[in-house]
Amino acid sequence: MKEDHIFDDHIFDGIADKFAKNIYGTTKGKLRHTLLCDVLDSHLTANSTVLEIGGGTGVMAAHLAALGHSVVLTDASNDVLQQAVGLFSQSSNEAIRDNIEIRQEFLQEITDFERFNVVICHAVLEWLDNPYEALSSIYARMKPGTIMSLSFFNHDANLFANAIYGNFDYIEKGMKAKKQVRLNPKQPLSAVKVLNYCESLGFTVLDKAGIRCFHDYMRDISHQTTKYDDLLALERKYHKSDPYMWLGKYFQLIVEK
Repeated sequence: MKEDHIFDDHIFDGIADKFAKNIYGTTKGKLRHTLLCDVLDSHLTANSTVLEIGGGTGVMAAHLAALGHSVVLTDASNDVLQQAVGLFSQSSNEAIRDNIEIRQEFLQEITDFERFNVVICHAVLEWLDNPYEALSSIYARMKPGTIMSLSFFNHDANLFANAIYGNFDYIEKGMKAKKQVRLNPKQPLSAVKVLNYCESLGFTVLDKAGIRCFHDYMRDISHQTTKYDDLLALERKYHKSDPYMWLGKYFQLIVEK
């Protein structure tokens, strides 16, 4: 990592296979992706030009490319981008192979924000040392009229979940683990604080939703699989409504500069 980077990015070199399995090989990953797409797709115009920051293994990029959008997929980790290359090459959909450009680069190295009318920044902020500086930097480089889909690991939902699990000592210590687990976000963020900060920068909030408002709290975790369709319907019904949206394990904002 270059010493002049303004953020300390966490990347997934060396654990890309584990990352892909833990995130997208589970109902929590499947549900998160579906709900993020639900919200994002409703705000896209035909043939959008999309910059995806920290797009990882390419699941979202593939979804958008299949819809006809032009996507530049960026990530700092070569290992996860190789996962994306494999995903795209195996697809029978020509649009997925033709509509995606892959670039290995850190957020700080992206110099062509003005090319795009859509920016996606999903599950990135919580891995940075200075997430609010990252938001300021993104805002400054976006052209007016561009929309951004932003999602991040929700601190308030994380606290609520740990209370349910009885992890009171962990909460009392500020939910700081003695040893950082590489697949655990280093810095969950308050949904309200991020929303307010986006507005303070000058963003207009177009939409907001909780992602996995119920899934992670189910007492019988087998129902996450056996009752998945019912669970998805429930999430879709309530994930934009108070108070449920604020308990989403992830939070999603659609904002416009």
